[in-house]
Order: sequence, then structure tokens, then C-alpha cells
Amino acid sequence: MKKLSLLFLSFIFLNQLFAQINNPPALSAIKIEDLKKDLYYMADAHFKGRSAGTLDELKAAMWIAEQYRIIGIKPAGDDGTYFQYFTLWRNHITDESTIQINNKPLTLWKDAAVSQMANVSIDAPIVYLGDALTIDNDIDVKDKVVAIVANPKGINMNVSLPTWRYSRSIYVKYGLPLLKKGAKAIIFIADETAEKAWDDAAENFLRGTYDMDGGPNVNVSTTVPVIWVHATAKKEIMAKNATLKTNLIIAKYPYPSVNIVGKIDGTNPKLKSEYLMYSGHIDAHGVRNEIKGDSIYYGADDNASVNVAVLANARAFVKNPAKRSILVVIHGAEERGLLGSRYYSAHPTVPINNIVAVLNGDMIGRNNIDSATVLGALPPHRNSLDLVNMAMDANKEGPNFKLDESWDATTHLEGWYFRSDHLPYARLGIPSLMYTSLLHPDYHTPQDNAENINYPKLKKMADWMYRTGWKVANTPQRPRKDKDFKLER
Repeated sequence: MKKLSLLFLSFIFLNQLFAQINNPPALSAIKIEDLKKDLYYMADAHFKGRSAGTLDELKAAMWIAEQYRIIGIKPAGDDGTYFQYFTLWRNHITDESTIQINNKPLTLWKDAAVSQMANVSIDAPIVYLGDALTIDNDIDVKDKVVAIVANPKGINMNVSLPTWRYSRSIYVKYGLPLLKKGAKAIIFIADETAEKAWDDAAENFLRGTYDMDGGPNVNVSTTVPVIWVHATAKKEIMAKNATLKTNLIIAKYPYPSVNIVGKIDGTNPKLKSEYLMYSGHIDAHGVRNEIKGDSIYYGADDNASVNVAVLANARAFVKNPAKRSILVVIHGAEERGLLGSRYYSAHPTVPINNIVAVLNGDMIGRNNIDSATVLGALPPHRNSLDLVNMAMDANKEGPNFKLDESWDATTHLEGWYFRSDHLPYARLGIPSLMYTSLLHPDYHTPQDNAENINYPKLKKMADWMYRTGWKVANTPQRPRKDKDFKLER
């Protein structure tokens, strides 16, 4: 009996020793109560959904910077501050723009919506081509205004944000071939699917396009206009001698956005000049069309969940610093096309070659508590087997998530690897991963709120990111890049 007791005590001691070896020293600094408090504040109505290029995004950035200061993260932005400002260019259709069919004015965004902008004035007959499925491929459309009825057949609606994506899918399938043949304008007549998607789609269209200097959306004056109308307009368009009169005016405005950048110094005299980067994004989708009685798109999971996890990781590294330094970057304007990360990767505030790895997160607070994944773990997305192995070991030692690797496959319909802030760094060959607990029905809706976050799950995801980061920040050799890595979609 005494021997059994000794064996039992030895077993407990070895288990405790194993846990100490495998647990980073400041894991206890990551607390559910901190995650919940921070997330409820960041995803509250007072930030009005943190839309990029608005004061609401900038106000949220000020709050994040203040958390950096309280935690003890040092400024690492421009001019000794936490901030790196950059300019967004917004192009949008002005209220002075007009659209008429058979000389009858259509109210912009209500009766007609412009899905592809152009600075044009058109007064021309409409060539009605009928249903999209029955278009005569031999018809001459050069320099003509053409109209077709949208048809969902053959378009996969089993994707995230189908109401946001349907109009784009119709355009790619039916509109692009007409443009290649020289059409001067396209009118899509809404089918039942498009009618259901109208509010979401029109909200996206009226916001226009955003980019930075030199980006593809800065000069849109030469593109061909694409206009959506309701099914009720079909009779007018089919009428003999139907005409389109439109005067579309594009306004171009600069808007400020910002990256919030901080650092935690490493302890090793040689390795402290190298950085492990934690990455998230500030912005959500602001105030938009109402869904289920609410119009603020709070962005609790996307992406306040990651931001508060990054703050929690920073608390742990401040409490017990690693050998390498930690770089904390919460990017602006991710929802506008990864603009903040594109800007920072092109204008880094630390030597870009000294960033040894990027641990980015996008939506880490929902779904089953035992499931998650990390993107960038499988070729051709994988650019560092060393980094992937650290992340996998960290998962086994701590949260032990069941990983859904299908999302990392090039065949996955969502193509999500290409839709978050790790991408510009991966393109530069910096070892990069994206942590996520995957999509859910509340994605990009007002129901992505603080109440719907799974906080125990969020804690496990934050732990996983910290465990991985601790390994990266202390390994003698930086994670090696995979040989001949070339990122292709």
C-alpha cells in the first residue's frame, strides 16, 4: 500500500513537472474576465461598428492604444507614438447622379443600384437579351447598353454572405463576357434571389470602393457601368425603343485610417532585435441596413475577439518577457481589402527582415469549444514547416482542438486564407499563420455581438496563440521558410 502511495505521488509530481515544462510561464495572465471585459467594451454600440475610414474606427484605435499603455506595451508606431496613419481613397457614386429608363427617373439605391461605377453620361437604346441562361452568344453587343434577367442556376449559394456575393457571381458569370465583347453598359434585372439580397447588396454598392494610392480602385473613371434594377422594371426595359439615360458622377475622397503598433522588448541581447508579430484588425462594418431589429454591425467575433486575445497575450509577455521582442499590430481597414496590413508590410516601423513570424487571428470566439483551425498549415499556403510544427505542438500541449484542415485546402470555396491580414506578410515570405474558430451565421451581421461570444472558447484560442508565440519567441533559431515557397491562389 505504501509503495502504491509513493508511486501515485511520483505520478502526480511528474505530471506537475511536465505541465511546468510545457506551460509558458505567464499563461495564468490570460483570463476570461479580462477577455470578456475588453470585448464588451470594444464591441459596444458607442463605437458604432468601427467602420474603416470613420471617426468610429479612430476612436476604437485610441482605446486600443490606451490599453497598450496600461498593459505596458511600448510605442512602436510613427514618431514615437502607437499610431501609423495612412490614407484611404474612397470612390462612390454621388447623390447628384441620375438614372432614367424610358425617361422615368429611378431613385438611386432604392429603385436602381450601381454595382460597378463609372464617370459616364449615356443616352442610348437598351438591347434586351432576355434570361441570363438563354443569351445568344453570337449577338453583337459592341457599344450597346444591354439588359438581362439574372438567374441563379449554376451559382453556388452555399457560401458565407450569399446576399453580399450573389450580384458579384452574376456579374462574373454573365457580365464579364459581355464587357469583353464591348458592351458600353449592363443592366441586370433582379430575379427572386437578387430581390432577397437587395438590401445587403445595395448597402455595399453605395459605399463604393476603397484603396490606397496606386491601388486598382483609385481611378475608376474608365470602367463600364453595371446597374441593377428591380424585377418590376422588366416591362419597361422590354418595351419597344426602351432607353437608358444616366449621368453617373464619381466622387473621390481621402479618409484616414490607422495601424496601432506596440512592442515588448526581449531579454536576449542578440535575439531582442528580432520580432514575433501578433496581428489583428480594428474595423468592422459600421452602421448598415437593419437585420433582426439592429443596424450596428458590432464585429465582436470579427474581429474584437482577436484584438482582446492579442491584448491578453501581451499581458503575459509583459509579465514574463521572452528572448525575442514582441510586435503587436492591430491593423486598420482590413474589411476594405487588407489595407492596413498592406500598408504596414510596405512601411514597417521595424526592419521587415527582423520579423521572424506573424501570428494573425480572424474570428476566434464562436462555434464548438473543441473545434478550430489554423490556416497556412498546408502547402501551398504553408510557408514555414517549423512554424506550423510549433503551432501544432502548442495545440497538443494545451487546448487540444480538433483541427478542421479542409479550410486550408486550395479547393475550399471560401478561399479564406486570402482574406485576412497575414496575407501581405506571407507574400513577403515571412512565416505566417491565421488562427480562427471559423465562420458562423452571424458573420457580418448585427448579431455578431458580445453576448454571442463563447468566452471559454476564446480563452482556449488566446492560450493557443500564446503557447505558439512563446515557442517562436524563445527558439534559438528563427522559424525557417519553406524552400521555393510561392503563394498562388
